[in-house]
Amino acid sequence: MASAEAQRSRPNGPGGANRVLQFFLVVFMALGSIALWLAVPVFWVWLASQMQKSSQPSLGPYLMVIVGIGVSTVVLAKLLAAADRAYGRASGVGVDARRRLPWHKSMRGERDEHTGTPPTVLTRTMVISVSLALLVFGVWFFAFAGSSGPTT
Repeated sequence: MASAEAQRSRPNGPGGANRVLQFFLVVFMALGSIALWLAVPVFWVWLASQMQKSSQPSLGPYLMVIVGIGVSTVVLAKLLAAADRAYGRASGVGVDARRRLPWHKSMRGERDEHTGTPPTVLTRTMVISVSLALLVFGVWFFAFAGSSGPTT
């Protein structure tokens, strides 16, 4: 009974407004992760193609694409991380302790004090979006791309 009362008295308890906020944060993270892999590169390639006047390639558009994709990816990643932290605050699952990401762990087999820490919503969203992107690419490549080699 005390825990239910404590949840009701918390300003960011499991109320309806927080559920709506959590839903929109998850939608933002899903759309942002798709934009990270698809919309950002396509936009910069399109913009560079619009700025190119001749059919002879020059270095400027290539540099613009590389720098633009890099900067846009960093900015969008920072926004996604902020949305993940906001989701943690809205859901009551704080990210107080530092997380040790799996790729930063030692391969020597010593025990980690943070084992069993569940992945964040952003981590799950990014894994799903990358998996879907690889699946769509594989279907396109093997079913629809055709052969680029010489035909006889």
